[in-house]
Amino acid sequence: MRTLTTLILIAFISITTVAQTGVNKLFEKYENDERFTKVNVNSRMFSLFTELEPGDENEEEFLEAISKIEGLKVLSADSIDDAEKHFKDAVASLKGKGYEELMSVKDADQDVFFYIQESKGIINELLLVAGGGHEFNLVTLYGEIDLKKISRISKSLNIKGLDKLKNLDGN
Repeated sequence: MRTLTTLILIAFISITTVAQTGVNKLFEKYENDERFTKVNVNSRMFSLFTELEPGDENEEEFLEAISKIEGLKVLSADSIDDAEKHFKDAVASLKGKGYEELMSVKDADQDVFFYIQESKGIINELLLVAGGGHEFNLVTLYGEIDLKKISRISKSLNIKGLDKLKNLDGN
């Protein structure tokens, strides 16, 4: 039984690591490109928030939602000529990597895709890829993710594209 549990744990870690490695390659590709803004928030930053005492129900919901988040990475450019190419390359690089398209929003100015990676009913990564005009955005949120809670708190995060999550929330 112990061996079986160990094998299952190793398999789960391997799946998560492979997926995160694929997304990390996208971030590494633009690491030294000064046209892009790069943000990396690790689990320690999220854990600092969870040590705060909630003041009201909204703050409590926010703290609960982020308590299981392991990290957030953002790659953004708002004035590049080849935004469409970066968008198409990012979407193509996700094919066959275990991501499921959750939602897409297309309008005249921008296309937005949300992908998830799920294991045993638990979403362990939410990935946003958005592009159009001169803008390109790539956002990954990873850990144990409750989409409805993230949708409700996304209004306060002011990250381009996350406002589209409101469509998941019925509000």
